[in-house]
Amino acid sequence: MSNKKNLLIKNVRPVDETRDGSESVDIRIRGGKIVEIGNGLSSGSGGDSGPDKNIFDGKGAYVSPGWMDMHVHLREPGFEHKETIKTGCSAAAAGGFTAVACMPNTNPPIHTRDVVSYILEQANGLPVDVCPIGTVSKDRAGKSIAEMGDMKDGGAVAFSDDGDPVQDSRLMRIALEYSAMLDVPIINHEEDLALSRPGHMHEGRVSTRLGLAGTPSIAEEVMIARDILLSELTGGHIHVAHISTRKAVELVREAKKKGLKVTTEVCPHHFDLTDEEIARRQFDTNCKMHPPLRTADDVEAMVEGLRDGTIDVICTDHAPHSVDEKEVEFIFAPNGIIGLETAWSIVCMRLINPGKLSLQDAIAKMAVNPRKILRIPVPVLAEGATANLTLFDTETEWICSKDSIRSRSSNTPWLDQKMKGRARAIYNKGRFVASVD
Repeated sequence: MSNKKNLLIKNVRPVDETRDGSESVDIRIRGGKIVEIGNGLSSGSGGDSGPDKNIFDGKGAYVSPGWMDMHVHLREPGFEHKETIKTGCSAAAAGGFTAVACMPNTNPPIHTRDVVSYILEQANGLPVDVCPIGTVSKDRAGKSIAEMGDMKDGGAVAFSDDGDPVQDSRLMRIALEYSAMLDVPIINHEEDLALSRPGHMHEGRVSTRLGLAGTPSIAEEVMIARDILLSELTGGHIHVAHISTRKAVELVREAKKKGLKVTTEVCPHHFDLTDEEIARRQFDTNCKMHPPLRTADDVEAMVEGLRDGTIDVICTDHAPHSVDEKEVEFIFAPNGIIGLETAWSIVCMRLINPGKLSLQDAIAKMAVNPRKILRIPVPVLAEGATANLTLFDTETEWICSKDSIRSRSSNTPWLDQKMKGRARAIYNKGRFVASVD
């Protein structure tokens, strides 16, 4: 079912900032807007527009404002063999996301207004909103500041050199000064390269046992400490990308207590998997990412940070790679995994179903907070509002198979594993897209 500007959704349970999913309602959508929310809505009571021909029975599923992943790599332009904007948005829709923010490590990078425009043009007509993130530095080379103001005017929602850190402290200071002027966040890949390279996994007991060069936690923590101090100096907003260590969470927690403009995000793999997976799976390159999988204590710290509000956002760092790139020796494989289609299941299995995070808090971190950080309007479930919503459950069991993946790549550590909890469908931009055909 698609291109359904008029739709009656039956038997769904709203979850948002004021509703916890305990009540069932019907939602009538006309012309892409929510025109009625109530109980027992009839398909024949469509008023002047006539009866509803398109009806979707949610059968008790939840419905929330549409989710947003604020950290994805869509690979276009330049690396279309891994992913395209179209295939990435297909994966996003299947995973329950109505919006994504795409990182600029493309070829050419998203470093000028014309590349921002290209991204927006390619996304036009797709059911998922695509929000470009521009580079901090020209050519993403880390030398001089990019045309941030011009890119923001063209539609960029944030700035980052992700894939690499902004290593130069003076450049980061300038970027954060622009952040304060333009009211946009700077998203940094927090890694001190002098401390981290040539690491291929977390530095610790497992890396020593396996004989692999490791990336120590301090490489992430030193950079975060620098960025917090620069944020305090400039008044700019620093957003810590894909946080992964206990000390990093503590640094952000203390910065927030001081009232600094510091926010952060975590990926499902960092609150689910540990560095032990690399040994257990015999150097499976789908367990290689950056920052790397850390220790069980770090995983617990991610959960604690989510529970107490230190960690604002759950995102995926969706990073597609082709089979020939990943099926090499571990030390030669690129970092990164796909995550758009499995994220919700990991949230259910590791956070919601064990009672570590409430459903409302999870939705806040996947729908509300990403947009607040990026200064994007947050969708609402209310009569008169534009329909932008996600339908989902927490119990459906399914297998993450290559045949089920809509991304162009299939580099995921959850391949062929049983998952629990699934996005059912999204509605956005006048289109209804079901996750399961």
